[in-house]
Amino acid sequence: MSMSTAATRPTLMTTDAQAMATLFAWFSPAFPVGAFAFSHGLETATAEGLVVGEAGLLSWIEAILTSGGAWTDGVLFAAAYQATAAEMWASLTQIGALAKALAPSAERLRETLAQGDAFARAVAEGWPGFLPPTLARLTPYPVVAGAAVAALGTPLTDALTAYLSGFAGNAIAVGIRLGLCGQSGGVRILSILGEAISRMAQRAAISSLDDLGGCAFGADIASMRHETLQPRIFVS
Repeated sequence: MSMSTAATRPTLMTTDAQAMATLFAWFSPAFPVGAFAFSHGLETATAEGLVVGEAGLLSWIEAILTSGGAWTDGVLFAAAYQATAAEMWASLTQIGALAKALAPSAERLRETLAQGDAFARAVAEGWPGFLPPTLARLTPYPVVAGAAVAALGTPLTDALTAYLSGFAGNAIAVGIRLGLCGQSGGVRILSILGEAISRMAQRAAISSLDDLGGCAFGADIASMRHETLQPRIFVS
């Protein structure tokens, strides 16, 4: 008897436990979105001495979470989630276009589009039917993620907590690779950031597009300067 080598495709989630397990999978470091290739400007900041050591890494990530690109992503994620839940497909397309326009540098745009595309491909492979058919192929990561989670049905605050935790975890991993701290330091940073992640998830969950905006200009400038940084190991 012949058997297919492909795994059996799952049905749509029907229980809270299944939905939460999927949420953890989607935003875990193991999910293939290629986040390890992007530093979000941290490589430049480290090379130029703007971020030094464990304390500097903690301060840098916290600023991005509360006032920078991660906060912007959270608002866009929430807007995409709400548009998808309401089946407002034109609005979802507009949110995707806005997310592209908000990228402060060419590399940050490449970062969000590449991760969004990889996330969409992975979800389509393992969880077919979870992405709106109207979603454009190259859509920024937070918009794709928000749309997928809306179909999953998990509460928005929980979804944002998972998404922002994934962002923070990747930034810490970048810092470890750049020699800013060791693994123990990374664990300490992750523990400390828990409060900020929870607070920002709750804020983003009740936000609207009017709440977009940030003031982490150092991170934005670092992402611009990364375009000419040599040598470098990250794409952004």
